[in-house]
Amino acid sequence: MKPSEKMNDLADVITDTTVIQGRSLWRDARLRFFRNKAAVTSVFTLLAVILFILIGPQFAVWSNEEIDWAIMADIAGSGMPTVENGHYFGVDSLGRDLFSRTIQATRTSLLVGVIGAAVALVIGTLYGTVSGFAGGWVDNAMMRSVDILIAIPATLIIILLMVMFERSFFMLFVGIGIVSWLSMSRIVRGQTLTLKNREFVEAARAAGVGPFTIITRHIIPNLLGIVVVYASLLVPEMILTESFISFLGLGVQEPNTSLGALISEGAGTISYGTLWQLMYPLFFFIITIVSMFFIGDGLRDALDPKDR
Repeated sequence: MKPSEKMNDLADVITDTTVIQGRSLWRDARLRFFRNKAAVTSVFTLLAVILFILIGPQFAVWSNEEIDWAIMADIAGSGMPTVENGHYFGVDSLGRDLFSRTIQATRTSLLVGVIGAAVALVIGTLYGTVSGFAGGWVDNAMMRSVDILIAIPATLIIILLMVMFERSFFMLFVGIGIVSWLSMSRIVRGQTLTLKNREFVEAARAAGVGPFTIITRHIIPNLLGIVVVYASLLVPEMILTESFISFLGLGVQEPNTSLGALISEGAGTISYGTLWQLMYPLFFFIITIVSMFFIGDGLRDALDPKDR
């Protein structure tokens, strides 16, 4: 090859302005998540449940508190699901429309799960970050307090609060909020102990950055991956806890209801041949819980730093 040709090739390389763009960690995680068929299917399933909650009331003929006295007076009638009378899911033992009550119950259970996870996300992240970053006696005192609270069964705490005080949404959220953040704080604290000795944190300290700024700008942003994964798995755990409390009759009270309460009612009347009273609430309960667990598993696999 002649020297002039070599110079021309070199000039082409130098003048080539093509930029090779890399992929961010979050974009790579998003691509990994969408390759998980089970997680993607669960996302669409959960969206369908939410759509049922939002649009379902537009198709309801009966309200969740309205009693169909015609069915109750009909001795031969069994309250089975029919389209003609507007009871798409049938009626419960008191003649109330199960379609409307299932919508209300699903909304309540999802609300409890999301709020419980949000409380754990905020309190647990801040508590664990401060404990791990402070270290020393502060860390020991904060973590020993968490250990004492974790040693007490969470369900027992919620039941005692519901029995001692008014059985309401507020007390239910208070009970769940008291115990939901404990495990989150321990996980965040362990990650903070690793991050606070990293080079970028040492550089921030050397530059004179205060502890609060280091926590909010350097520690917490690097905890988002594990926090998001744990929060997604915490939502179904909160729903299970609320459903168990409502199944015992200590949770949501009439005229409100939840999936746990409907399942309890359906299980109590199944011997009379009213299978639909248990089948529909149980169906929405199972698909909601399973979908959230698959979504959590998908997020864990997508955000796992070992596989990046």
